[in-house]
Amino acid sequence: AAGAHGEFTALKVIRAWFNDPKGGNDPKRRKVLAPDTAHGTNPASCTMCGAGVISVPSKDGYVDMDALREMVDDETAAMMITNPNTAGLFDGQIGEIAKILHDAGALLYLDGANMNAIVGVARPGDFGVDIMHYNTHKTFSTPHGCGGPGSGPIAVKDFLTPYLPVPQVVKNDDNTYSLKTDCPKSIGKVRSFFGQVGVLLRCWTYIAAAGPDGIRNIGQTAVLNANYLAACMEERFAMPYFSKADKKYCAHEFITVPKDLLAKGVTLIDIAKRMIDYGVHPPTMHWPVHDCLMIEPTETESKATLDRFIEVMAAIADEIQQDAEFVQAAPHHAAIDRLDEVAAARTPVLTYTA
Repeated sequence: AAGAHGEFTALKVIRAWFNDPKGGNDPKRRKVLAPDTAHGTNPASCTMCGAGVISVPSKDGYVDMDALREMVDDETAAMMITNPNTAGLFDGQIGEIAKILHDAGALLYLDGANMNAIVGVARPGDFGVDIMHYNTHKTFSTPHGCGGPGSGPIAVKDFLTPYLPVPQVVKNDDNTYSLKTDCPKSIGKVRSFFGQVGVLLRCWTYIAAAGPDGIRNIGQTAVLNANYLAACMEERFAMPYFSKADKKYCAHEFITVPKDLLAKGVTLIDIAKRMIDYGVHPPTMHWPVHDCLMIEPTETESKATLDRFIEVMAAIADEIQQDAEFVQAAPHHAAIDRLDEVAAARTPVLTYTA
């Protein structure tokens, strides 16, 4: 379980609320809005829950408010927003977005994939969020997915608590804890077990060890690291939403669309393969916009590591200018040559034969 499972659970809670005659009492609401800069799993989670997802366009990296006003109607159940978004921008319109949805009887869901940018600094409930999930592996140090296990807990406003999954951990009057299953409005069990208990304990230990000041420092350092990289790279790698001169900064990540370098005939895949030669793991590509690299250093990287990344990217930019074919043939020093990725996707070999 991880973030997508949190999304799925949250959407089930939202549906239960609207289906409840004493709750939202509006079962016709089946539409979910998601900005085009939202996290990529949002549409899949909606499909799993039988909801129709509608993409809300962006304007300069932020939600297009005029488009949003036109799209919200009496069949809108919720909007799933990632804030900061995948373009690396915190949408300061979030309070107005929440008001538009609430005035129309809909809910605001926050995908917490990028919480490490605002953790300890802002509380989602204060800017209008009704329900959210957060990724323990992205924000609170736990392992990720198949290398995990992962976990994607959800948090809700009080009015949605009756619909949370069971069993629920409750604190008794004598300061002991027990599992509560008698919750008639609950969506029931999401899985047949109690979730990834060990992962959640590690998450709690990390939070307790950091404390309020440490948690705030995590968020601030994640933002500082991303802006440091962007400021040092923008001369060689064009950035649509970052400009030191114009004081346009990013949150915990940023995207570059290196058009001048790509015009030399190389592709993002070529750049990524060359990064492997330097011992650097390539970042996400082509998301949230085509021909972009999404760079997210997080709070854990030292300045020395960030500086080496800057040097590697500058070196690759120089190589592209001087000998693009050399970069096109990368990797040159990896254990294996470049694979046929199309063939690997269409006819995967899933067993090893000596």
